[in-house]
Amino acid sequence: MPANLTPIYLKAEQAYRQATSLEEELRCLQVMLQEIPKHKGTDHLQASLKAKISKVKKEMESERASGKKGGGGIRIPRQGAGTVIILGGPNAGKSQLLASLTRATPKVAPHPFTTQLPQPGMMPWEDVLVQLIDTPPITPDFVESNSYGLIRSADLALLMLDLGEDDGVERCLDVWNRLQATRTRLGETSYLDEDDIGLSYTRTFLVGNKIDLPDAMERLEIFHELADFHFPEYLISATEKTGLETLRNAIYHALNVVRVYTKLPTSKTADLDRPFTLPEGSTLLDLAGLVHKDYIENLKFGKVWGEAVHDGTPMKGDYVLHDKDIIELHKIR
Repeated sequence: MPANLTPIYLKAEQAYRQATSLEEELRCLQVMLQEIPKHKGTDHLQASLKAKISKVKKEMESERASGKKGGGGIRIPRQGAGTVIILGGPNAGKSQLLASLTRATPKVAPHPFTTQLPQPGMMPWEDVLVQLIDTPPITPDFVESNSYGLIRSADLALLMLDLGEDDGVERCLDVWNRLQATRTRLGETSYLDEDDIGLSYTRTFLVGNKIDLPDAMERLEIFHELADFHFPEYLISATEKTGLETLRNAIYHALNVVRVYTKLPTSKTADLDRPFTLPEGSTLLDLAGLVHKDYIENLKFGKVWGEAVHDGTPMKGDYVLHDKDIIELHKIR
């Protein structure tokens, strides 16, 4: 990335990746263009941002002219502490994983192409929920068009490797190769390419499924010999629920969020049932904006109970939140 990108730029870039409408994309791109340092090292990225803004505006005009919203794609609203998309070839066990980690009830069958539309579910982790989205299978010849936007906006992708049958290795590699041939790719971290704002990478875990079946570890060795990527790897059996708690914990921690609880000045105790979740590095002012937009301009201070301060310490809006902080917000009267 170019040097000296501002925190506002980086926040806008993250919001752009997670945008669920063309209007949101345009707002984020405009902020990014405004915030990017203006020097020769960023000339290419500035041009890419301007081209992308022009393209989004044309798409918005086309929508208005046709009277349609969203360009015909499927938009699944973000919920919970983060969004994780499940990817794989036919019969890799994506729907079974969703069913085993959430309360969703996708159709699960031993034959391929059972999933035809994206299906969300909410995975519990301690006192928060994480959104998981099952997707139709990817093959060398086909990717459901809606999957691209879902992959780009996800915080994490789970690439399923079917270790239960010999074709599973090839099918997983097919998914990788098919996506790498597009502008929506899998990577070790999530980012937009600095030379091409339209080229997106989403952080990925490799999930080896069906380790309870014969010859699973031999197939895994073959996969390691053939694969040219090195994602964090988790071995599970979605049906037998082997390894799911390790995967569940890894998914949550990969989101890099903190939980914050709020307390009313008139109350002796905080609401510990439904924490707010914010990206690590977020400030008290960021939390205030989530509670109510009126706090953004009228925040006076917040009393904080947590590991980084003495209980009840008044802190200004730039205080960096810690996991399990309790915050009592006070407005200017």
